[in-house]
Amino acid sequence: MRALLYGTEPESRPDNPALASGNPLLEMLAVVPMRLTELPDPGILAPDWVLTRPRLTGICGSESKMVFLDYASFHSPERAGSFADNPMKGFISFPHVMGHEVVADVVAVGPEAEGLEVGDRVVLNPWLSCGPRGVDPVCPSCQAGDLSQCWSFDRGPIAPAIHTGLCTDVPGGFGELMPAHDSMLFKVPDSISDEEAVFADPFAVSLHGVTRHPPRPGSKVVVYGAGALGTCAIAILRALHPDVEVMVVARWDAQRALAEKLGARTVAPEPREALVEALADWSGGVLRPADGLPMAFPGGVDVVYDTVGMAETLEVGARVLRARGTLVKLGMDGPARWEDTPVYFKELTFTGSNAFGVEEVDGVRRHGIAWYLDLVASGRIDLTGLLTHTFRLEEWREAFTTIATQGETGAIKVALDQR
Repeated sequence: MRALLYGTEPESRPDNPALASGNPLLEMLAVVPMRLTELPDPGILAPDWVLTRPRLTGICGSESKMVFLDYASFHSPERAGSFADNPMKGFISFPHVMGHEVVADVVAVGPEAEGLEVGDRVVLNPWLSCGPRGVDPVCPSCQAGDLSQCWSFDRGPIAPAIHTGLCTDVPGGFGELMPAHDSMLFKVPDSISDEEAVFADPFAVSLHGVTRHPPRPGSKVVVYGAGALGTCAIAILRALHPDVEVMVVARWDAQRALAEKLGARTVAPEPREALVEALADWSGGVLRPADGLPMAFPGGVDVVYDTVGMAETLEVGARVLRARGTLVKLGMDGPARWEDTPVYFKELTFTGSNAFGVEEVDGVRRHGIAWYLDLVASGRIDLTGLLTHTFRLEEWREAFTTIATQGETGAIKVALDQR
């Protein structure tokens, strides 16, 4: 099969013109250790696994970071720097084929696989947890439905990895074939298009963050970032908490337009002093001057859902929250220092939110992806406009270039189309 293999010799040459582009993302794209190559067909990995053919695969923000070498120490010790002690390195195996936001067709079924037939159109739950790894009995986290907290990411016959697309043994959707355990696939109703189904994974990520850390009735919340995670968070808040006011920190025009279409107000991220002032003014917070950024005390924001996760964004969130408010880190970025005194002073809850599993909505517990398919089918969630660009597999450089220049291209979500 053809696939984009990550962790190999790059296709580009050191004299690539992009190296002098002035755009650091394009400069990293020019030397990324990934190439389109021929690999052996993966086949069915175990009797209860199936084989699928990807149709449409979204490019996740975490994958963009890897392609733009934000996590360079995973594969390049000479570029390690402050990432040298990142504990996640033990849960990724190289080389691998990325792609975990996948809509696919089932093309072969193992003799012990249940609930699936050749021809089924499915979306992927990528977690390589106890079930897919054949670990029995399953760990307490998997028993509770907390799949992203599985104890077994480095156990069983499969190479260490938290999910499909980070595992050398389980190629993801950036290839022509993708194996999956029968528990990892959800059938897509005929009424839902591929373009809608491709958001099952990022929607479930945001659903996890909102349901585990819901806003108070009638409160005001901030969604920091208006990419796929941020846009999904807006849609979830409008559907499940319609009495809550939502302000979105959106960098690009296309993001702002979609956020406002979904019923949120928007504000620009820079300059940060003006951002803090705008959020305090909107929420009723009282600004207190400081040598650097001001702080709202008392603040008026109940929850900040930070889908960016950078030091600069977390610091803004902590400064505008009310006392004992909640700062939810949904986005992932490299380690960096930020002035976190407001966390202590205002007695904030600062928590991470790692992907998804079984989530409770309206008193009912179901897998986050199952919730997404139901909410779309019922018309409660409509993400029309979020998928802005698609490219063929061989056009992967153009796809990532579009992401690297999204201020000019208007890209929000970009996908690889193999239909």
